[in-house]
Amino acid sequence: MAKKSRGMNAASKLRARRSDGHQMDKWYKKKKLGLAKKSDPLAGSSQARGIVLKKVEIEAKQPNSALRKCVRIQLIKNGKQVTAFAPGDGASKLIDEHDEVIIECIGGKMGRSKGDLSGIRWQVIKVNDQSLQALRAGKIEKARK
Repeated sequence: MAKKSRGMNAASKLRARRSDGHQMDKWYKKKKLGLAKKSDPLAGSSQARGIVLKKVEIEAKQPNSALRKCVRIQLIKNGKQVTAFAPGDGASKLIDEHDEVIIECIGGKMGRSKGDLSGIRWQVIKVNDQSLQALRAGKIEKARK
């Protein structure tokens, strides 16, 4: 490895060296080029509103064996389709097709999927502007749209 430049007129060479080092770092490149925002269906926002297209069941990864209840959603803001997890026991029964839902990040490492859910990065938090958690607990009844 070459030694760092030293002396009176070394600043420009040191700057170029630092820049070359940054280009090798994938996280730096991702941030500078804005790749995370471009590829993210939510376009950088923490939550998004969408319409339920259909209910689906996703098989859990090994060593678990289960059918996780999920919903296919079309986002209102840009028309992109994503699959979101319906958390909790009986949550999928409260979500019907053509319902308006709000989704948020599921909280996996580095913005990826969590646990044994492969490829699912979002979860449903509200159905027709009512909390899914409150609906499951029986505190409120589902509104008719």
